[in-house]
Amino acid sequence: MNSGNDPTTTGNKERLAPDVMARRSFLRGTGIGLGTVALAHLLGQDAEADEVRRGGPLRSGDSSLGLVSHFPPRARHVIYLCQSGGPSQLDLFDYKPALAAMRGKELPDSVRRGQRITTMTSKQSQLSIVPAQFQFARRGQAGNWISELLPHTATVADELCFIKSTHTDAINHDPAITFLLTGSERAGRPSFGAWISYALGSENQNLPSFVVLLSASRKAGDQPLYARLWGSGFLPTRHQGVRFRGAGDPVLYLTNPPGMSHELRGEMLADVRRINQFKYQEFGDPEIATRIAQYELAGRMQVSLPDLVDLSGEPEHIRALYGPEVEQPGSYAANCLLARRMIERGVRCVQLCHRGWDQHSDLPANLGIQCRATDQPTAALIRDLKQRGLLDDTLIVWAGEFGRTVYCQGDLTANNYGRDHHPRCFTVWMAGGGTRGGMSYGETDDFSYNITRDPVHVHDLNATILHCLGIDHERLTFKFQGRHHRLTDIGGSPVHALLG
Repeated sequence: MNSGNDPTTTGNKERLAPDVMARRSFLRGTGIGLGTVALAHLLGQDAEADEVRRGGPLRSGDSSLGLVSHFPPRARHVIYLCQSGGPSQLDLFDYKPALAAMRGKELPDSVRRGQRITTMTSKQSQLSIVPAQFQFARRGQAGNWISELLPHTATVADELCFIKSTHTDAINHDPAITFLLTGSERAGRPSFGAWISYALGSENQNLPSFVVLLSASRKAGDQPLYARLWGSGFLPTRHQGVRFRGAGDPVLYLTNPPGMSHELRGEMLADVRRINQFKYQEFGDPEIATRIAQYELAGRMQVSLPDLVDLSGEPEHIRALYGPEVEQPGSYAANCLLARRMIERGVRCVQLCHRGWDQHSDLPANLGIQCRATDQPTAALIRDLKQRGLLDDTLIVWAGEFGRTVYCQGDLTANNYGRDHHPRCFTVWMAGGGTRGGMSYGETDDFSYNITRDPVHVHDLNATILHCLGIDHERLTFKFQGRHHRLTDIGGSPVHALLG
């Protein structure tokens, strides 16, 4: 053997740690290549997934390769409809008819209780109460209150499990949405979907386990959404969300450039894989193994993605169900339909983000715009999943980072008002995935300002979502910098009353 090409020669031994040498020697000495290890892992995942589908006993394994649940799951997939900006619970779900008689009056000190408010309204001479100007009606057999702004959502009211007592720690957008999606106000923690990918792995080796879809922004000034909101943080990078673009190739660089055949690209990737394998054997860096896996996934996605994102094959009545904007790539409607197609193909978690809910002014007009863009596609997604038998094991979560205040921001006029950020109570709903449809959980005071019964913290919400997936949030941990971290940090408890 040519010792000059052997990384175990004396010249190289001096710069390798003993544990790296032992790991590499074991792999080479036993004749186990990375391809064999990967194949064994894929076959093992398939066997575990089959066992889960049969409802058999669930077991855990090496979480860096994808765990099986801690206990029998109610749901196998999640679609997280993230409504960025803070939708107004007062104008959509948390009906407060007594406010009509208090319009324009100062918010009582006994309600505010000296609590912190933002600098955008703290200097106002008065915090004037403003009721919703929209009509509410009881919907479905359960009779939950829903605003006239959401007529399509009202038709699936009995599928929805409302949480009207959600509360969070942050009062401004960036820390609040970071907290909602990562469990921490500080940047750098793993996102919700990354934790799910880390815990459960993928059901389809040809697609990512965690996909992110962003609706096209409707106006300038919408709150920015950063990639860290679907990042992997300190988890292995293979678990970060893969963002699909709304126009052109859904993922950059998947299409072969002009002049490069599929065969030539395959040969190039094979050469890159061999180089990466050599480096992995030399240094034992798990991120190199991740790079190998991602290159191979990208190769498989070249085949699987074109069919996935091509909505033209959907029947006309299905496209009509989602509304006219389904024909616009990157729209909320198109992304809802795409999310259903992903769930059908085994994608574990889809995070669909829609911006524009930050109505500090001109709320009646701007809130209506957002509702018209999202109402019909959201209801269609629920109906479509249900008619295909997928809603039972798919959990849909509809949530913003916080709610809006009962008092007006800026000038209150006869036909116009705005609302400021309000973290102390807001409404979230879930559907499918073993939740109790038609339920309304928690209560707020007559001003939708403070919670009066059954508070649900963001950590409680995330613990409940993980519980639906068969995951014990206290056991889903990752050791980083000497501490065992988890999505729910040191808090949170599943809210079992929300489960059917």
